[in-house]
Amino acid sequence: MSSPADTLSVNHLAQPLLQRLLDEAATLRVRVQRDEFGVQVVDAGLEAQGSVEAGLAVARICMGGLGEVGLRAAPEEGWPTWVQVSSAQPVLACLGSQYAGWSLSATKEETGGKKFFALGSGPARALAGREDLFQEMNYRDRADAGVLVLEVDRLPPNVVVEKVLRDCALPPQGLTLIVTPTASLAGTTQVVARVLEVALHKAHELGFELSDIVGGSATAPLPSPGADGLQAMGRTNDAILYGGRVHLLVRGEEEAARRLAQQLPARNAREYGRSFADIFKAAEYDFYKIDGALFAPAEVWVSHLGSGRTWRGGGTDMGLLRGLWLEEA
Repeated sequence: MSSPADTLSVNHLAQPLLQRLLDEAATLRVRVQRDEFGVQVVDAGLEAQGSVEAGLAVARICMGGLGEVGLRAAPEEGWPTWVQVSSAQPVLACLGSQYAGWSLSATKEETGGKKFFALGSGPARALAGREDLFQEMNYRDRADAGVLVLEVDRLPPNVVVEKVLRDCALPPQGLTLIVTPTASLAGTTQVVARVLEVALHKAHELGFELSDIVGGSATAPLPSPGADGLQAMGRTNDAILYGGRVHLLVRGEEEAARRLAQQLPARNAREYGRSFADIFKAAEYDFYKIDGALFAPAEVWVSHLGSGRTWRGGGTDMGLLRGLWLEEA
């Protein structure tokens, strides 16, 4: 696979977006502090209330400054508010930055209490380069400041912070951690904003040549946050796998583009048709027992730049989502 342009640093590009989040912290209802190491921590939903707008800002940061993220009103499509995402560098924005692929954990002994686990996402992943994906992409970022997003319900323990600093080769003053619990306004928003990334990850799993994906846009309905972490996780997953629409611009072989549109949608999974929370419970809360085909958007459009042809696969199920999310007054 060809390398992303050497001049594109997701951490450098994310810094102005991070600064804007910090400057507007009070307006966006987030809280900023320094931990005992000197690391900057942005609370976007733990003790701070956070906001949908904060979630959009976090999503832009997560995409390393290479994506547009916003809201649109579309009640005629079965839900009032939708997140929309686009990128002219979808592989680097989504897989090189936004994807939650960095496993960070600590034992009870290391924390002095409760064990900790999180999947880190955002630009700092590309500084650490701990995932095989970066070797496949032939990409590694270098910067003196980085930002990592953690979708967790408590602050990371010191041992995890120390690991992030070490692996990213950053001084404490150069690292920002953004914490967004799923069951918060910002957390729900930034997870639904991963609808394009979910499609890119699925394309990678299907063996599609990533360098042939040259553009992408996507939308997904934005639910209210769940009452707890499990319900929130269910709602954000349902938003993508039953309501997510993705349009990919690709080059390469026509047949490969057609197969991508056919194979990528979530309805290819055997569990399709039930809420993700129910599916997860039936799988005994083990992601690895769930058909991997489920982790995909509902509807996919693939446009082939060489031929001008477009294929569509899958389809949304807004009736199912309204049944799960909506109560008539």
